[in-house]
Parts: sequence; structure tokens; C-alpha cells
Amino acid sequence: MKKIFIVEDEILIQQSLKKLFERRGFEVAVTPSGKEAIDRIESEHFDRIICDLMLQDISGFDVIEESKRNFSVEEIAEKFVIMTAYNSPQVLGRANSYGCRLLNKPFDNIEDALKLMTENL
Repeated sequence: MKKIFIVEDEILIQQSLKKLFERRGFEVAVTPSGKEAIDRIESEHFDRIICDLMLQDISGFDVIEESKRNFSVEEIAEKFVIMTAYNSPQVLGRANSYGCRLLNKPFDNIEDALKLMTENL
């Protein structure tokens, strides 16, 4: 079973995504904390990491930077999906520098968003 890790501090979004993925047969772990996410990424295996950009404690880019200790650039590009309501040129540029997929919130179409988040799993 493929395992998805959702790093999202908006509990309604976090829990909604968790339920939607579980209904599709995925194992799902969640956390609202970027710092906890870093610890769990170091100690657990996840097939996909869906990370909000603006967390309460640190940014999603900080989570990705710390993940470089465990993953290659190619693995980061494959594993991470960044969710954000802030799609400035700077954010888009930095996301592209990691090769990560970027998903804008709010989602225009939840089915399209779920498809992008689980692509190639």
C-alpha cells in the first residue's frame, strides 16, 4: 500500500485530504508541524509528501531543504507536492528549482487536485 504524508496546518484541509486518500486505498499520515514533518521524513518511508508552503512553524521549503539530507534532487522532485495559496513568481521559481509539483489552493477541482497529488504512485 502506498503511503502519503500530508503536512498541512489547516485542520479542515488536512482531514479532508486524509479521508479522500484513504477512500482511494492509500495509507495516510498527517501533521500540522513542519518540524515534526522533518523528523518523520527522516524516520519513516513515504511514497508522496504533500506539504503546505506556509506552515505555523516553518515553511514547506524549509521541510524540503532539510529533506535534502535524505533524498536526492530527483527523489525530492518525485516525492513532494507543494500546496500554496501564494503563487507569486518567487514561489513558482523556487518550486521549479526543486522540480516539485505545485498545487494552488483553494483547489478549483478536487478530482484534478487529487490526480496531480497521486500522479505516478
